[in-house]
Amino acid sequence: MNTKERKINYVEWLSPEEMHDMSIQWFSELMFIKDEQLFLNNLIKSYTIQLTDKGVFEKSKELVTALLNAEKEVVGLLKKVQQHNNQLEIMVDDVDQLKMEKAYKATHNDLLLEVNEYGNTYRNIKERLFKLVSKVMKLDKQKRLLN
Repeated sequence: MNTKERKINYVEWLSPEEMHDMSIQWFSELMFIKDEQLFLNNLIKSYTIQLTDKGVFEKSKELVTALLNAEKEVVGLLKKVQQHNNQLEIMVDDVDQLKMEKAYKATHNDLLLEVNEYGNTYRNIKERLFKLVSKVMKLDKQKRLLN
């Protein structure tokens, strides 16, 4: 018996004010992530020697590359969110532009998914990086205690 999975798509009806608030929240979260990435870069610089140790080098190289890609991606997302927020006028002017309003809502939904996916991916990278640096710190502490 073959069963097909149904993909049900629920669309929430959002007011222009709610979409504006969401866009501002996305922008704020992305700016925080961008600042946080500076901290993570400094953390990596502080433990560069330990991260190049043969036991963790491959993992650290992978995480640093992922972090660099995330840094590039956040810049593009910030631009998209800012542009989206600037185009909100389409929704609040008193002119009925059904196609443009529908396109704006579709873009809003796409951005919602993109920002959420980026946030999840970034949190995963950050979590893995903290675990790796924690491991490196413990190893470094053990080496110092033995000497």
